[in-house]
Amino acid sequence: MNAEPPILEVRGLHTHYGASHILHGIDLDIRAGQCLGLMGRNGMGKTTTIRSIFGLTPATEGQIKIFGNDVTASPPHVIARLGLGLVPEGRGIFPDLSVEENLIMTARPGNDDSSQWTLERVLQSFPRLAERLGNMGNQLSGGEQQMLSIGRALMTNPQLLVLDEATEGLAPFMRKEIWSVVRQVKETGIATIIVDKDVDALLKVSDKSLILVKGKVVFSGDSSELAANPDIHVLHLGV
Repeated sequence: MNAEPPILEVRGLHTHYGASHILHGIDLDIRAGQCLGLMGRNGMGKTTTIRSIFGLTPATEGQIKIFGNDVTASPPHVIARLGLGLVPEGRGIFPDLSVEENLIMTARPGNDDSSQWTLERVLQSFPRLAERLGNMGNQLSGGEQQMLSIGRALMTNPQLLVLDEATEGLAPFMRKEIWSVVRQVKETGIATIIVDKDVDALLKVSDKSLILVKGKVVFSGDSSELAANPDIHVLHLGV
């Protein structure tokens, strides 16, 4: 039995936007090296779950722990410093900073010198960024901005990387490149939570899956189990 606490543990999470009750008792956990696919149709609570984990939309009930420490009421900057990195929906890059400035402004050392995500390593993983190092953020294509957002998160050397719709709206070759980096990240032992509409790609890379419907968990289990039951896809994901 694993005596180490999970990197992230969420129990009975409820979240509201004003009077609207969005999340209804979400439970999830993720340990070192695991990849969790967070799925559901649009508007089912996936992004709100992520925002609540990071303290951006505070929980109204329940508990969030990082490495066993209760962070339910902690502000986002405290949570980020505990080893969580976020690639937000919409990318959130700084348009008036160069590619290099976007990357190095978030840099911090990790716990393991042998697997540090340095500027050089990020540029090796995303050669397009190396070619555009001096360009401003607003001079990049959508796919390049997404690569920059992922690279910036990796420069924080997180122990858990959360990607919210990282391949949304991108050309197929760009999506392929990003999934390749996601696999690289997983191979280095960084835990990941991934929200994406490409269910097939998500099932191939993830260890565990969780499906939300109207803010409630309707499936939580091994991705291999979900892959073997396509009826669940049809019922809850419309695939």
